[in-house]
Amino acid sequence: MLNLNQFKDDLKVILAHRERERIQANGAGYTQASVLLPLFIRDGQYWLLLTKRTSTVEYHKGEVSFPGGVVDELDDSLERTAKRETFEEIGVKEDDIEILGQLDDMTTMMSRFIIHPFVGVLPFPYVFKINEREVEHLIEVPLRFFLDPSQPKPFSINYEGDIFETPAFIYKGVVIWGATERILENFINFIRPKIQSS
Repeated sequence: MLNLNQFKDDLKVILAHRERERIQANGAGYTQASVLLPLFIRDGQYWLLLTKRTSTVEYHKGEVSFPGGVVDELDDSLERTAKRETFEEIGVKEDDIEILGQLDDMTTMMSRFIIHPFVGVLPFPYVFKINEREVEHLIEVPLRFFLDPSQPKPFSINYEGDIFETPAFIYKGVVIWGATERILENFINFIRPKIQSS
């Protein structure tokens, strides 16, 4: 059985000592953004919290994503952006987020963001306060689901009138694709050995 506290400590060490891939904007018209991969413990295992975006947000309408957003000029760090945006979108206080480390940078293809993902742990249970303008509802997925060898699956996406095939994690009808899927694959690929050996 996975030792939950040991896993968290090990994950912090892994993230601190791996070489993170950084993407430089180099004046290419990209916007800097940070997101949080929020982990929490329920029923003796880790779960991951995601959001379903509303149809009224400017970018990625109706998609499944992590809480996060654009870097503000007043943010003193990329980590601060991830925490601030998580509070603004789902009401988790910054002091309640334990950051374990940072993942590889990722870009979005259409909206031209450079995303800086951070992994964090939240207390649970928690009274979330959803920003209804940005978040339709929360999605909770057990972390072990992403280790299923059948995931991600090929999936046909209708995006702004064009249909294309993309890898997607599909959990109880929830389709996770795009940059969120790629961030998750990056995360799972380096924690997989630790979880499977437990």
